[in-house]
Amino acid sequence: MPAVDKLLLEEALQDSPQTRSLLSVFEEDAGTLTDYTNQLLQAMQRVYGAQNEMCLATQQLSKQLLAYEKQNFALGKGDEEVISTLHYFSKVVDELNVLHTELAKQLADTMVLPIIQFREKDLTEVSTLKDLFGLASSEHDLSMAKYSRLPKKKENEKVKTEIVKEVAAARRKQHLSSLQYYCALNALQYRKRVAMMEPMLGFAHGQINFFKKGAEMFSQSMDGFLSSVADMVQSIQVELEVEAEKMRASQQELLSLDEAVYTPDFDVAVPQINRNLIQKAGYLNLRNKTGLVSTTWERLYFFTQGGNLMCQPRGAVAGGLIQDLDNCSVMAVDCEDRRYCFQITTPNGKAQNVKSSEMENDKIVPKATVIIPEAEQLIAPGTPIQFDIVLPATEFLDQNRGGRRTNPFGETEDATFPEAEDSLLQQMFIVRFLGSMAVKTDNTTEVIYEAMRQVLAARAIHNIFRMTESHLMVTSQALRLIDPQTQVTRANFELTSVTQFAAHQENKRLVGFVVRLPESTGGESLSTYIFESNSEGEKICYAINLGKEIIEVQKDPEALAQLMLSIPLTNDGKYVLLNDQPDDNDGSPSENRGAESEA
Repeated sequence: MPAVDKLLLEEALQDSPQTRSLLSVFEEDAGTLTDYTNQLLQAMQRVYGAQNEMCLATQQLSKQLLAYEKQNFALGKGDEEVISTLHYFSKVVDELNVLHTELAKQLADTMVLPIIQFREKDLTEVSTLKDLFGLASSEHDLSMAKYSRLPKKKENEKVKTEIVKEVAAARRKQHLSSLQYYCALNALQYRKRVAMMEPMLGFAHGQINFFKKGAEMFSQSMDGFLSSVADMVQSIQVELEVEAEKMRASQQELLSLDEAVYTPDFDVAVPQINRNLIQKAGYLNLRNKTGLVSTTWERLYFFTQGGNLMCQPRGAVAGGLIQDLDNCSVMAVDCEDRRYCFQITTPNGKAQNVKSSEMENDKIVPKATVIIPEAEQLIAPGTPIQFDIVLPATEFLDQNRGGRRTNPFGETEDATFPEAEDSLLQQMFIVRFLGSMAVKTDNTTEVIYEAMRQVLAARAIHNIFRMTESHLMVTSQALRLIDPQTQVTRANFELTSVTQFAAHQENKRLVGFVVRLPESTGGESLSTYIFESNSEGEKICYAINLGKEIIEVQKDPEALAQLMLSIPLTNDGKYVLLNDQPDDNDGSPSENRGAESEA
């Protein structure tokens, strides 16, 4: 008989996606075999029970024997002889269908019983071992997840020891169940051949012994064929016994390994790091961003191949490219909820997803200089965040400098902001202040996105949910934050000092701007203010951009006239109506944005 496909017991402990993929092929084959066995058993039971319909029953059996070839078994290697044998038996059944009578006792003992035993013993054993393997794998995954969440800073040795023992026990249990499951699946490849042919031997012998005319029908050539089939079955049984003994010996050898193979961090005291590896493979936890501040970790199988970092999820046939490692750098990073974290940085300075290894010596060793993450170039680490509106020092001095009278009730005189009447643009938006912080640059809008991320993260970490609501008045000269109850101006920014402004790319209601203000020391400071708006942030950005355009063309009457002609005004021809912006414009970004008018 040709050799059969086998699962390698040595691969059971690693439990790689390749092994799981091959295991799924064996499981598919076992499932197909189970379906076919049930169908074959139904056909045999009909032969046994349907005395008056024996002809019809034998016809169905003949067809079912031919159907074995069409089952498309995932592991069909070596089935040619089985198929040809079943084809021959199908012809015999067709010849015997007119002669079948009661074969109750002999058919029950030699045909129906073996296939029932095969189904109830062998197939049920495989199904049971599959369930046990699944439970052991789930327990192992749960224990590994618990181990991965061990705190790094405040490490409790007692808790860690208990969890490590739990991981080792779960890993050993999974290893034992996988070995038993693999052995059963390998043995099934032999047993299915016997199970398919042995019942038919009993069926054929029953026909010969029962019918008087059997001698005329079963010639000497038929006897020789049955003898060869019996010899073939016997040889398969011998091969199975030899293979089963080899698998038992291999199983014992694999289970006699040192307990260290089941224990994570067994060499943490003296880590063995090989810096000359050409290829590395193993499981890593990959951090994925699920929102503005929230992240999740996913345990995946990674391996390096040809200078590329590859990833192969469970169930996948092959791995996929994650990152070209040429000219990349690797650096260790600190994560609050994972140990042994590292980050891969591309040549352009962009940091890829953070990975966490299960063991200290699983980390990829860096071979290039570390590139500073982009966030540190935008905002200095540890920059404090202000969650209440605080007027900048220079602006406070301007509003309280001599020559301006402050109402004792806190209200601001109309003369304080004369531009309110002379401005060509007045747009009001309802906003809630989220926070502000100093930044290092205003050359890119990325600084606003980074400030948004840090402000929202800080609010989530410190459970700060209170927000100050204001009216943001955008004019052609300034941005004013007005208290909606008292109409007191909380902050005032000259439009010329606003150097960057942007809305969030995903959360459309988040908007921010960067303000450049002079300091008493003679230098300048940069601050970012982040707001949540009732309307889309793009509308506020459009209003600010329009105000800046008006400032640029105010000294040129012709250019100002052309600009104002392209924008709808109120009935008195004074203030801009942004929400009536026509759709048929020239397609420029500033003209494709609208804003709510509450003036």
